[in-house]
Amino acid sequence: MSFTLRKANRTDCREMYRLVNELALYERAPEEVTVTLEEFTEDGFGADPRFEAIVAEDSSGIIGLALYFNRYSTWKGRCMYLEDLIVTEPARGRGIGKALLTEVIGIAKQAGARRLEWQVLDWNEPSIAFYKSLGAELDNTWINCRMTAEKLASFRIPAMD
Repeated sequence: MSFTLRKANRTDCREMYRLVNELALYERAPEEVTVTLEEFTEDGFGADPRFEAIVAEDSSGIIGLALYFNRYSTWKGRCMYLEDLIVTEPARGRGIGKALLTEVIGIAKQAGARRLEWQVLDWNEPSIAFYKSLGAELDNTWINCRMTAEKLASFRIPAMD
C-alpha cells in the first residue's frame, strides 16, 4: 500500500495527537503526555508556532509523523531538533520512518542546519538500529537535564540587589 508525505496543518492535530499518545504508550510513559489537544494545536498552528511537522498518510489516514523545530548551538550555529518520529504499529516496515526522516533531513539541510539531533530511549533497540543504519551517531557523552513544570513553579528566584 502506498503512502504520501506532506506538511501538517491545523486539521491534522487530532490525528497527530493520537500518534503522540501511541508513542507514549510504546515508550511506557502514557502519563507523561500532559499537553492537551487544544494546547498542542495552538503550539503548532497558532500565532506563535513552536514546531513544524510532516505527516505520512495512506487511504486509512495519518500513519506517521515527524515533528521538529529549529534550535541554536553556540558552538555550531543553526541546528534542528527532531522531537518525534512516529509510525503507527500496523504501518511499520513499509519505509515510512525512513521517508519521514529523509524529508526532515532535507528540510534541515535547506534551512542551513549544521546538526540534526534527536533522542532515543536506551532500550529501544529497533529504533537505535534503524538510526545507525542511516548513519546517525549515538552520543553518550552528554547527560540530559530538565526541570519539570512543578520544579519551575516552585523555583525561588533570588531577589536582585
